[in-house]
Amino acid sequence: MKGEFRHKIVLILIFLSIGIFIGWLIFGGRQKPEKEQTKSEEVKKQQIWTCSMHPQIRQTEPGKCPICKMELIPLETEELQADSSSLRMSETAMQLANIQIAVVGKMMPVKTLNLNGKVVKDERLVYSQSAHISGRVEKLMINFTGEYVSKGQIIAYIYSPELVTAQEELLEAYRQTGTQKALFESAKEKLYNWKITDSQIDEILKNGSATESFPVLADFSGYVSEIKVASGDYVQKGSAFFEIADLSRVWVVFDIYESDLAFVKAGDKINYTVQALPGETFQGKITYLDPVINANTRVLNARLEVNNYNMKLKPEMFVSGTLVSDISVNTESVVIPKSAVLWTGKRSVVYVKSVDSEGISFKMREVTLGVSLGDSYVIESGLKPGEEIAVSGAFSIDAAAQLAGKPSMMNPENPKQNTGNAHEEMNMDMSKKENETTGKNGIMQNMLPSKTESTVKHEMFFVNGLCDMCKERIETAARSVPGVVSAVWDVDTKTAHVEFDSGVTSLMKIHEAIAKAGHDTKLVKADDSVYNALPDCCRYRE
Repeated sequence: MKGEFRHKIVLILIFLSIGIFIGWLIFGGRQKPEKEQTKSEEVKKQQIWTCSMHPQIRQTEPGKCPICKMELIPLETEELQADSSSLRMSETAMQLANIQIAVVGKMMPVKTLNLNGKVVKDERLVYSQSAHISGRVEKLMINFTGEYVSKGQIIAYIYSPELVTAQEELLEAYRQTGTQKALFESAKEKLYNWKITDSQIDEILKNGSATESFPVLADFSGYVSEIKVASGDYVQKGSAFFEIADLSRVWVVFDIYESDLAFVKAGDKINYTVQALPGETFQGKITYLDPVINANTRVLNARLEVNNYNMKLKPEMFVSGTLVSDISVNTESVVIPKSAVLWTGKRSVVYVKSVDSEGISFKMREVTLGVSLGDSYVIESGLKPGEEIAVSGAFSIDAAAQLAGKPSMMNPENPKQNTGNAHEEMNMDMSKKENETTGKNGIMQNMLPSKTESTVKHEMFFVNGLCDMCKERIETAARSVPGVVSAVWDVDTKTAHVEFDSGVTSLMKIHEAIAKAGHDTKLVKADDSVYNALPDCCRYRE
């Protein structure tokens, strides 16, 4: 009995030990998997899935993109940990994207205007050689325009019965000088009124007879710019023989756009070159600004008076000038290159660089643009001196930000992270939209834009033009149409890129506005009278 009792105790102890061991294996081994499971769940919570084609899609579980049905890919952990509004880039990526950085600083803003113009005659030195007595032109001594005439030179011979009679009266009075001296002086005075000179009167007295074909002398020196009579014509007193221009002094007239008037004033210096005189540089001061803007070309003329004794400058020569205007004399402003700015028409943004322990990142920032200085902008607000911005490759950064689902030029807000139910909601919305736009027979019907859809459209079309003056005129005309967000015309391809609100205006109205400014478009031709009023350098029709 004792042996059996001991045997039972031993068995109980053995089973008890085995139970304790098994319990330790079960409960003791569970502790580690629970920790690992918790860690795994944390990683799972952090893991986000996105679409490579539509980075705005964010889900906590793998699956297919609700837009394009492509398989979702896991979003990198590093990107998740980064600032949601910043884009991290390695130095290698920056080199491949040709991104250049510059430090924002202050400088004295200087506006540089590139001007176009031409040489014209000084209107004050243009004369009309008129007939001082009625008669028939017996012989014309000037045969072509451009011929130089000196004051006192014989320009024509005229037959005038009145003049023949006046000569005979002079001769008769001369014979009676001893007794009728006053009569002789009266006869001479009559000839003086017809611009007959003392030497011509002496010649009449010397010959002793009247000259029927009487010489007409030039009253001015200059170049004949227009011949208005021909041999054999009968001219009335006061009618013109020629138009004569003195080119010893000329005007250089530049076109000033309406948008640049604030930077131009009388007395400003302009350095200019002449296409026909390569290698030579001229300088002059603005002596006069027209008080009225041309209604068709929207330009105003600025005049320079130039001495032209060497006759290098010929009327109608094309000139190109540069005017440098100080925007502010007493203060400095923040100025950045134009290449750093991304412009959507409503907003202007730059990418600001920052460096931390994890590397380099770029963050989009909206800025307020001030005066355009040619290749740079004055910044009114949004940047401070000492900050670093991307001055080259900003568009590449913006494209990378869009792919990464970061705030970008076209999407300034943080992209919505679609998770869980959002996936189902999007599928339902797409199904609903598809049902709304599909007819009973399964054919897609025209879908009208809803209130929440954007009505801003981008269109490209041909516009004829030649130069930067044309560019300014075309873009100004397009932007003047209500509803146009932005307008850019490329002088090389002659292509206009226009963004406009289709709910406010139409593409045809934009074509018509550009045509009214004098430029033919793909749909509308400019009126001939408007086209002919354009500066010579802008006349694109052959």
